[in-house]
Amino acid sequence: MDELIYFDYAATTPVRPEAAAAMRSALEHFGNPSSRYEYGRQAAQRVKEGREAVARALGCSPAEVYFTSCGTEGDNWALRRGVELNRRKGRHIVTTAIEHAAVLETCKDLERSGYEVTYLKPDRSGRVTVEQVAGALRPDTALVSMMLVNNETGVLLPVAEAVKAVKAKDRAVLFHTDAVQGFLKVPFSLCSTGADFITVSGHKIGAPKGVGALYVKKGIKLAPLLTGGGQEEGLRSGTEATGQIAAFAAAVRATSADAGRLEKTAAVKDYTLTQLKAALPRLEVISAGDVPHICAVTLPGYKSEVVVRVLGDKNVCISSGSACHKGRPSHVFAAMGLPKPWLDGALRLSFSPESTKEQADALVSALREAAGSLFTTLS
Repeated sequence: MDELIYFDYAATTPVRPEAAAAMRSALEHFGNPSSRYEYGRQAAQRVKEGREAVARALGCSPAEVYFTSCGTEGDNWALRRGVELNRRKGRHIVTTAIEHAAVLETCKDLERSGYEVTYLKPDRSGRVTVEQVAGALRPDTALVSMMLVNNETGVLLPVAEAVKAVKAKDRAVLFHTDAVQGFLKVPFSLCSTGADFITVSGHKIGAPKGVGALYVKKGIKLAPLLTGGGQEEGLRSGTEATGQIAAFAAAVRATSADAGRLEKTAAVKDYTLTQLKAALPRLEVISAGDVPHICAVTLPGYKSEVVVRVLGDKNVCISSGSACHKGRPSHVFAAMGLPKPWLDGALRLSFSPESTKEQADALVSALREAAGSLFTTLS
C-alpha cells in the first residue's frame, strides 16, 4: 500500500505512542476507581493524575475538570444544564451559525422545548464580532455559546473579548465555548478566556476516541447530565474510563512538551497553500486560517465530494468540511455566503506537527492530477 498522505487532522489524529502505552498499562491494572481496596485506589490515582494533567493544560484547578466521553457530551451538558441553571433569567440563547453540530443541534432541540435562539451569521471571511454578540443580548438571555476555533475555516473567534463584553453588560449570562479545535493548538490558556464552561476532546490531540472533558468554573452549580452512581463528584455518573483518561493525560503531556509544535504546523500549512496556488490557478483560498492547523480552499466548478473520493482512492486524505457532515454541504461555508461554485468545490485541509513538506508536495500533485482528470460542473 502506498504511504498514507493525511491532511485531515481536524477530523481526528493518530493515537500517540505515549497515549497508547499509558492506556495499555491502565487496562492491565483494571481496578474500578470507586473500589475501596488497594487495586481500586491505584485506578483512582490514575484518574486523579489525569485530571491534574488536563487542568494544567487548561490553566485551571483540577476540581474544575470533569471527564466526559467526547466533545459532544460536553457541549450538551454545558448547554442543557446551563440554561436550566439560568432558567429564572430567561429562555433566550445566543450562539453562532458556524458552530459544530454538537452545539447547533442541541440548540435546535432546546428550541423545540420553548427556548429562543439567536444564530449570529459570520461575514464572508467566517468571522463573528464581539459587537454582534453584545448586540444580541436581551434581558432574558440565559447563555451564550461561541466556539473558539472554527473547525472548517480555522478562524479564531474573539471569545475572551466576547466574554468580557457579555459580562460587562450582564454578569448573570453564562458563557460556553466549544474549544475542541483550540485545545493545545492556540498559544494561550483556554481558561484565560474567562468562559464559564469549556469543552475539549482527547482524539484531536493524539488520545483515543471516547474521552473528553468539560471545564466548569468554580462556584457554578451545574447539574449532571448523566445520573447514577455519583462519579466525578456526583456530576457525571458512570464508571470512569480509566484507560482513556490515562491516555488523554499522556497525550496532553506529550503535546505540551513539544514547544515548537505550533510553528512547525503553521510552516507546513503556509507552504501547502503557496504550492497549491502555484499549481492550481483555479484554486481559491476560502480561509488561510488564524490557527496553525486548519485552512479551507475551493476549486470552483468541481464537486468537493468527488475530489475527496478520488484523492482517497490514492491514499490522500482531505475533507470537504467537518467529518460530522458525512458528505452533506457545509453549513459553515453556506453561512459565509459563498457563491455556489465555491460551496460545491470547498475543501478543508488540516495539519499536525508531524506533517511534512514532502507530504504537502504529494497532496498538491494528487490534487492537480485529480483536477486535470475530472470534468467540471456547470454550477
